[in-house]
Amino acid sequence: MPSGQGAGTNPLHNKKPKKQAKELDEDDLAFKAKQQADKKAREEMAGKAKGKGPMNTGQQGIKKSGKK
Repeated sequence: MPSGQGAGTNPLHNKKPKKQAKELDEDDLAFKAKQQADKKAREEMAGKAKGKGPMNTGQQGIKKSGKK
């Protein structure tokens, strides 16, 4: 028996049942379209922000120095 397989593992018997194709209604289609639009917008924003410095410049609030 080759290593990596446990006793009694038959690949023919270990298959998962096929996933049933579900029908999509208008709400599901709208949700998928919104998800794709959000993903595209995130990728565009990441592309714009790439190569620039930190985004929070000037918004850190009060900084304390090491001196007392």
